[in-house]
Amino acid sequence: MSEEKPKSLADNLSSAMKYTPSSPSSLPKPDKDQKKEDFEKLKKKLAEFSKKICKKFSFTKALGVLPANSFQFFEEDEGLPKEVIDSKPLHIMMIIPEEKYKDLNKIKTDVVEIVKETKENLWVHIKSSEVDVWNYGLDSKFEFIDAIAASFPLYDDGFLGSLRVASIHKNLTLNWLNTGRTQYVATYAIGGSLVRGTASKTSDVDTIVIIDDTDVKRMSRVELLEKLRRRITYDFIKEATALAGVKNILNVQVWLLTDFWQRVKDAEPVGFTFIRDGIPLYDRGTFTPWKRLLQMGKIKPSPEAIDLYMKEGDRTEEIIKRRMMDAMVDIYFGPPVPKTIVQEVREVLVKKEKVMDEKELKTLEKVVKYYKDYEHGKLKEISGKEIDDLLKESKEFTEKMKKLRTKLEQRMNLHQAEKIQDETFKLMKQNLGDKSPDELIKSLDKEMVKKGKIVERMLPIAREISGLKKKKAITQSEMQRIIRDAGELTNALTEFAQRKDLVGVEKDVLQISLKEGKAELVLVNGGAFLVQQNGKISKIHDGKLTNSNKEELEKAMKETKKDLKGSISSEVFSVLKREIGDFEISF
Repeated sequence: MSEEKPKSLADNLSSAMKYTPSSPSSLPKPDKDQKKEDFEKLKKKLAEFSKKICKKFSFTKALGVLPANSFQFFEEDEGLPKEVIDSKPLHIMMIIPEEKYKDLNKIKTDVVEIVKETKENLWVHIKSSEVDVWNYGLDSKFEFIDAIAASFPLYDDGFLGSLRVASIHKNLTLNWLNTGRTQYVATYAIGGSLVRGTASKTSDVDTIVIIDDTDVKRMSRVELLEKLRRRITYDFIKEATALAGVKNILNVQVWLLTDFWQRVKDAEPVGFTFIRDGIPLYDRGTFTPWKRLLQMGKIKPSPEAIDLYMKEGDRTEEIIKRRMMDAMVDIYFGPPVPKTIVQEVREVLVKKEKVMDEKELKTLEKVVKYYKDYEHGKLKEISGKEIDDLLKESKEFTEKMKKLRTKLEQRMNLHQAEKIQDETFKLMKQNLGDKSPDELIKSLDKEMVKKGKIVERMLPIAREISGLKKKKAITQSEMQRIIRDAGELTNALTEFAQRKDLVGVEKDVLQISLKEGKAELVLVNGGAFLVQQNGKISKIHDGKLTNSNKEELEKAMKETKKDLKGSISSEVFSVLKREIGDFEISF
């Protein structure tokens, strides 16, 4: 008897079902009528082709024969001419560094000449390792990355091997946790030196697996994470490394979706770095939107995380006293994104918001220039006087940032308070009618609080929210309390509206058992509708049962929804008896 497929994540964790990998990628095998020596001749020519390419272009990172089952989507993606596709060329993937991509036209010309020398039908795809390959992941074309990872290596400086072990591990994980309708892996992403383009042949491969734990109820989150890590970070890593045939160490971090989001809120460096630099090898619409939101500046650390990092600025003086050259490096790394921070500060804080002057900006530029000179080998040593000057200016800059933070928080708090007031009173109007704020509060007290529909403490919350736009300053602690209280009031109003709608619907729906199965009898003004399990909808009107549709049913329900009194005439039961035979009503 075959094993029953797991129905939940907990079942998956104890499942004995195991991934059976397909045979490793290899060169296309000859047809039965093709002589063995012809195939060996092709292999020899490909080896010679690889040597010529690597000799001509010593910067080549990888050269491989793509799997035959990937030819079609590479041809379609690049729009190859029909005559080229019909000639059925052997597709070769050539990976080059991004800095050499500017010479692509010259490289293509030389590669074409080398291909002609082989006298074989080859088509070479030239891609940059830092942009082109990873864009497939950002565009959710994961099958392209899988194909590159599975290509037969003619030359590899470590790129293909690293990508191959990550791809195999991804497939092992997906085959275990994403079976049928159960899709528990939200994201599988790769990061680190391989994505940045600084990896060597022996570099570690860094990946993360984000598990959707939002519907796990049969075990604690700690127990769930422990079981996941044991299988994914031990068993699957061992198996993937063996199948890939590489010595690169695969580092896999397993995070629950809820934990990962908390890490991001707390400005945890690993989480932020993976969102910023990571590339999804598999994603169910989670990781890529986060990446876009981070680029748009929509993902922001919590106030507690900001406080923690602001304290690091206060420790600068102590660090400088202990180190001289390293002190300058530490001051430089104060900003979160050194490469772009000066330009962003100039555009946002100096020009747009006008909350910083050129003096503070020059201090920032000075620190960045010091580090750049050190990084490029121009700065060999630094004097004590220069350290003292840097220390003094950095302390002034840190104090300015603290004051600036307070000013910006005040501005953001007032803006957020106005938004809360608008949204809350908009919801109150939906429940209590289009009235002025004062009238809405009176109606809230009379129609909801005094009648016990919502708790009494919602009334003073509503009164406080009504005056938010008049406030000239709101502290951070006050803002957090207002957000919490407004959330409770919003939830109470929303639940009341939902209960009101639900009562109207449930009063007018009867469960009916028929010979062929179950059905629902939906009562509406002037008649009723019969909705059967197979989706068929019929209308009972004027003593007849006629065919209907979803649109007519929804329109009738909408017109009946506000009438909370349910009633049914004997005519409805007579029509049902005549048209469908015996039936039972379930309560």
